[in-house]
Amino acid sequence: MGLMNILDPYPRGYANPVVLRVSAALPAAGAWDATPIVSFSVNAQNMSLDFTYTRGAVGGAFDWQIEVSHCAVIGLVPAGASEWVTMPLYEPGNVVASAATQSLVQTEYITFDDEGTGDPQDFVWAVELNGVIERVRVRARESVNGVVGTPGTLQITAVLV
Repeated sequence: MGLMNILDPYPRGYANPVVLRVSAALPAAGAWDATPIVSFSVNAQNMSLDFTYTRGAVGGAFDWQIEVSHCAVIGLVPAGASEWVTMPLYEPGNVVASAATQSLVQTEYITFDDEGTGDPQDFVWAVELNGVIERVRVRARESVNGVVGTPGTLQITAVLV
């Protein structure tokens, strides 16, 4: 953990690297992970996610979605609010003179399609946390674009800084 900052006297609650998904087969039938691994991310400014995917069959693919919580424990979640919020996708509208512009925002998940280059396949994804996210998790599934009857194996490792 190293030395603690005198302005931040409490330990972070994580030590790098953080395993967010142990290498295992994705759930069958395209279902999302039932209980994604949760990591504290207190004061982290950035997170890199390392994905390692081994397809279960030719044409395999997986979906993944980042979920975060601004509350360290469920008891701090305000009444009526969600404990976990999902990463968004924003699409700006077309600007037209003398008219309001409608933009869109939706929750998002990302699909990684088998590249056919052999197994395992890996990549890294960088995320800004800006020090305000208390906990993070990443859920995954064999994509409906893949081969849901033969799910692949996925490992997700994070580094928080």
